[in-house]
Amino acid sequence: MPGPRPPPPGAAAGAAGATRAPNSRKNSTISQGKAARNRVLLGAVQVFDEEGKNVTPHPLFQPDPNAVTRTRGNSISTTKSGLDETESQQDPTLSLSAEQEEGEAALTEAELEQRVEMTLTETETLWMLDLPTALVSTETEEAGRVLERNKIYAEICNAKTDSEYFEEKMVQTISGAAKTKEVQCEPITVAEKGMMVTSWDLDHSLESSETKPAHSEKPRTPAGKSSKRPSAEEHSQAVPSATGSAVPARTHEQQGCSSEEILTSANLQHQLVVMERILMENILQPKLALYRQIPVLTEPVVTSEPEEGAEEEEEEEEEEEQSPAEGAGGSLEHLWSYRCDLTCGHSVSSMAWNKGNPDLLAVGYRELECQDQKKGLACCWSLKNPMWPERIFRCDHGVTAVDFSLASPNLLAVGMANGCVAIYDVQSPKDTALLDSSASLNKHKGPVWQLRWVGQDRGDKRERLMCISGDGRMTQWFIQQRLDCFDVMKIKRTESGKKKLPGERERKSEGPICQEAAGMCFDFHPEDPDIFLAGTEEGLIHCCSCSGKEQILGTYRGHKGPVYKVAWNPSRPASFLSCSADWSILLWQRHSRSPLFTFASVAAFVHDIKWAPRSPFIFAAVNDRRVEIWDLSVSVFQPVLCCAASPEGNLSSLLIWG
Repeated sequence: MPGPRPPPPGAAAGAAGATRAPNSRKNSTISQGKAARNRVLLGAVQVFDEEGKNVTPHPLFQPDPNAVTRTRGNSISTTKSGLDETESQQDPTLSLSAEQEEGEAALTEAELEQRVEMTLTETETLWMLDLPTALVSTETEEAGRVLERNKIYAEICNAKTDSEYFEEKMVQTISGAAKTKEVQCEPITVAEKGMMVTSWDLDHSLESSETKPAHSEKPRTPAGKSSKRPSAEEHSQAVPSATGSAVPARTHEQQGCSSEEILTSANLQHQLVVMERILMENILQPKLALYRQIPVLTEPVVTSEPEEGAEEEEEEEEEEEQSPAEGAGGSLEHLWSYRCDLTCGHSVSSMAWNKGNPDLLAVGYRELECQDQKKGLACCWSLKNPMWPERIFRCDHGVTAVDFSLASPNLLAVGMANGCVAIYDVQSPKDTALLDSSASLNKHKGPVWQLRWVGQDRGDKRERLMCISGDGRMTQWFIQQRLDCFDVMKIKRTESGKKKLPGERERKSEGPICQEAAGMCFDFHPEDPDIFLAGTEEGLIHCCSCSGKEQILGTYRGHKGPVYKVAWNPSRPASFLSCSADWSILLWQRHSRSPLFTFASVAAFVHDIKWAPRSPFIFAAVNDRRVEIWDLSVSVFQPVLCCAASPEGNLSSLLIWG
């Protein structure tokens, strides 16, 4: 905005009481018209921002309010308070500025009235030192992450409070994961031994070592030359001296006894087992590498300079070997078989991997040729020796089911054809059972077709042993000083769900009759340990509950023969599979009473089914003729892989590692 108009020329200010110029911060006396006019204009300039506020900068010079300045011509007189005398002197700088102002052109009236706009801007900030703060405002974006880290840190500190090594200090660091360190060899034992020798012993040590036999004791020093007297045993076994007296040699009976002791010693047996495992691993190294999914080690063949024709033939053979594998896409390869003379004439009824040691496999055997189902076996096989089992448990009756405990991997539960249940300890070299249900009054009256260790709750290490039998009972066993059980439920035989014929009277709602139906299999829900499926001999599948008044929640009808296996999908627990003697495999939904899909590839009994542990679409099935791998994402009509059974016998059980 325009400044105030200047005073008319010739106006002068008198003494200290004269009028003061607008917006001027010093007291001055104007002696000349033009100079005073320009000074008033310079002091009257004001600066305003966009909002109309006065942002005129103040001068840096602050005059003394007690000083009075008078101007007379070109001289300046200054009167100070408290002084009676006035000093008059000439200021050369003021005279020079006055001359310069006279030489400049005077501003016109239009220029004085013109409005001048000035814009003030800030320069970029130059950071000379930046120290990050340890505090963060709650309004910033990082406040949430900082609060979460502080919460985690506080929980870690609270968790360490109960430890005996915890100390209250100002700083606590997060400890990393613990690392295990294994030592391959045993610590070396060091012992100090000494004896007295003479110069004669040192001179004749070489001669005595040459004359003594290879298996003789250490050289005997003469009686007068050594200070150490030999013991009675050493004296009796020592080589006779030159006197001619001899100790009688041991008889053949004593030699035979010593050899028998060596052959039956525990140390020799252990060394033979180790050597046997080393030989088997060397023989089966390529197949074990395929099983472990690691590269196969091949020994390089070093030969002399090969001929060009031989190299071309080898390349052609390699191409022929690789071409079928590339076109086939996938195949099932036979690696090895667990068999020995002891298992000949037996059929495999069930198998189970050890939860603590995946290299250990438990297999149950029974004799189907005998009507009394006697002479059963439960063998524990190791991958280190497929030619002979690590443990052999002989049972009086055929073994129908086996399973390892998860909480105690050394416990093996075995179900038998006569309804007994036994528990063995695989760590013990003894083949006797720890507990047996033969003396229990609640034991099963029919074959135990399946048993399993089931966790009581999710994340709980406690387990319960569940069994289903041909007598129609689902039991839970508890282990105390003896092995006993109680009934979880009894499966009753139900009426067939046929459609009502015309003219037939309306029957009552479906209900159980007195006769009990034989239970064949069961499987617990992977997320709810109280829900399980039970397959029966009459082809029905019951969805049951361990807790509640109504034990049977629903019944699934679809099979025309006994249901051999049921299996929940571990990736999608709302669906499950079932296989039966009617040559079919059915896929079910839990909330639907009719099957979604029916899989039937060959006309043979389907004995077992297993879901892939890491895929919701892949499962395996085994029937009398072959093993089948189904992938529902590829086809629902034919299996993607098949492997025919050996001509020696039929397939009866299936197990997927992992």
